[in-house]
Amino acid sequence: MPMVRAEEAKLDHDQVQFSPEIEPLIRLLEETPRQRVLEEVGARIRKGTTYREVLSALMLAGVRNIQPRPVGFKFHAVLVVNSAHLASLNSPDSDRWLPIFWALDQFKSSQAQDVKEGNWTMPPVKESDVPSAEKARQMFAEGMDQWDEAKVDAATAGLARTVGAQEVFDLFARYGARDFRDIGHKAIYVANSWRTLQAIGWRHSEPVLRSLGYALLQHGAKNPADNSFEADLPGRFNEEHLKTIRVGWQQGKVKKEATSAMLAVLRGGTWKEASQKVVELLNQGISPQSIWDALFQHAAEMLMRRPGIVSLHASTTTNAMHYAHKETFNDETRRFLLLQNAAFLTMFRDRGGVKEGMAIDQFEPVEGVPSVEEIFAEVSGDKTVAARKAFAYLKAAKDPKPFIDEAQRLIYLKGTGSHDYKFSSAVLEDYHSISPVMRDRFLAASVFWLQGSGKKDTDLVARTRAALG
Repeated sequence: MPMVRAEEAKLDHDQVQFSPEIEPLIRLLEETPRQRVLEEVGARIRKGTTYREVLSALMLAGVRNIQPRPVGFKFHAVLVVNSAHLASLNSPDSDRWLPIFWALDQFKSSQAQDVKEGNWTMPPVKESDVPSAEKARQMFAEGMDQWDEAKVDAATAGLARTVGAQEVFDLFARYGARDFRDIGHKAIYVANSWRTLQAIGWRHSEPVLRSLGYALLQHGAKNPADNSFEADLPGRFNEEHLKTIRVGWQQGKVKKEATSAMLAVLRGGTWKEASQKVVELLNQGISPQSIWDALFQHAAEMLMRRPGIVSLHASTTTNAMHYAHKETFNDETRRFLLLQNAAFLTMFRDRGGVKEGMAIDQFEPVEGVPSVEEIFAEVSGDKTVAARKAFAYLKAAKDPKPFIDEAQRLIYLKGTGSHDYKFSSAVLEDYHSISPVMRDRFLAASVFWLQGSGKKDTDLVARTRAALG
């Protein structure tokens, strides 16, 4: 066995500790300088360290070392772990480590930023406050409703230890969608942390959920429980409004006209009008699919009209809320997520200044059938032309896989930011969630944030290949 240095064996009682089998790898990530971390992890992999062990250590190092407030910025190192994992799953064998090694480098960058901002570290839970299984649910809800950090932290530890994973997800999914602070990152963290835990194992859930609970309580100087801030108004309205939806609302007719009507409200209405339109359509016997079709299209349309961080998060938030909508067992929470997503999109629209511009249901394909290579060469130039070429190709090809494969490949070869990974993983997944008749337009619109082939490969690609030998 390799020798263990004395300082490696010492425990820091001021920070949360992980299980003995993963702690050494986490500390390797924490303590290795950024310029050497890929090489050190590569050496471990050649000696037998597995993909799941690296993924687990990456997630846990992030939640221990990076403050989840604000829920974004440097915290993207944690938010993007699932996106990198999805990219890895979709990669050919020769490139499967590239997204994960990119995420390792992202962690080191965020860790350094966290040190500059005060060097936050997750402390151990206060064991004397952790409730019994019988009291954990109620204590968690009370803490969330009161925006009480100490109560939520102790209750979260109790939930992780005593309550089933599905029930825990249902609780967090509801609270992750209750307010519009941090432009959707709370809902994104709920979905991505849950999905990462499914990959690395529920035994790692307690620190991840404690980080998540702390993130969901992010707010300004005044307690939202005692005030009426704009970020909280849709949630409070929809908590009551969801009760007016008909029984059997999940069954209904898929109608293009209903999608168009919903899209019109999203383009010009208020958040309240958007929520009311959802209820109106559902009570008319319209399928939720027709509403989701409008939500996905409007999110993509905003990015076409004004590419930027705000419009991008309309897409990634919709992806997260749709995922939670599908995964939750709670019927009320499912209704709440649909109403909140509609309301949030109008808030993204107003914050991003996106009311005019190209309509996703009206732009036309170019003549002829361009190749995939031609499309992604154009992405590096005129994105509107690239979208029209992509639309022409997808209509003619009938199979999106070559386009999707190339889009994903270019992300991990040329992507430099967490949003490249978050957006691509979201939109390529959502292609399969939108009605078939609308899929080609939706996927074609994604070129407004995908990578073009004209951009040079990142330096991390060469470093990763060298590190893995």
